[in-house]
Amino acid sequence: MNFAGMNYLAIVVAAIAAFAFGAAWYSALSKPWIKAARLDPSSKSAPPLAPLLATSFVCELVMAWVMAGVIGHLGTGQVTLWNGVVSGFFLWLGFLATSTAVNQRYEGYGWDLTVIDAGHWLGVALIMGGVIGWFGV
Repeated sequence: MNFAGMNYLAIVVAAIAAFAFGAAWYSALSKPWIKAARLDPSSKSAPPLAPLLATSFVCELVMAWVMAGVIGHLGTGQVTLWNGVVSGFFLWLGFLATSTAVNQRYEGYGWDLTVIDAGHWLGVALIMGGVIGWFGV
């Protein structure tokens, strides 16, 4: 199940695992997240959930596909569980954490929201990298 060095089964499994992690993360941190995001839980103006979840999953598929391409560039025999996790960490640190921090500063949110959201993306990157590395190419 691979094409051009990418294991598409690993990509789908990585996206599903990351999506499940996100559901668990934000379920566990829903109250602090709602407070940090300055949302009113009694408001009836929330957007429909299905399109949001679909967008999240499609974006996580894209992330897993890109991460598989990056990890695949490590070279022959280097696509391992450990190297996947390390790659996930560096991609998180260089792109996800920094983008989250910059965007939320300009949006006027506090660091509490950034810590929650960046923590989510750290888990996503580590899970995706680990799954992709574990499956190999």
